[in-house]
Amino acid sequence: MATAERRAEVVWEGDLPRGNGRFTVGSGAFDEQAVTWASRTERSDGKTSPEELIAAAHGSCFAMALSNVLAEGGTPPERLEITAVCTFDVDNVKVSSVDLDIRGHVPGIDAEDFQSAVEQAEQGCPVSNALRGNVDIRVNASLD
Repeated sequence: MATAERRAEVVWEGDLPRGNGRFTVGSGAFDEQAVTWASRTERSDGKTSPEELIAAAHGSCFAMALSNVLAEGGTPPERLEITAVCTFDVDNVKVSSVDLDIRGHVPGIDAEDFQSAVEQAEQGCPVSNALRGNVDIRVNASLD
């Protein structure tokens, strides 16, 4: 069985409200990133958050899944634009939802077939499947 592992290293110092953390990713794709409770819940101040990373991961994964579904259906996309918003419910300390807004430029497909491909991609997207049952996933898709 083929597998792929990806790594991140995280250091957190101090308590939750006043502490701070930093992480690096094993690929070296970007420099060390800082994270704090304030950057997660109030203002980013140039720092990231777990929810921002979830949004990036989900949007990227969904784009890959949808491009594959479309190509396998004979209508490969020229361009997919996905805006992903991951919402953190501070009061309940939980990731509550991810909204994916998808805009596709896909020659040779109508709106109904595009929507069908989006639904198929949502069922096959590994990140959607990892979140399903725990997070409300809302998908809105349209063609150019």
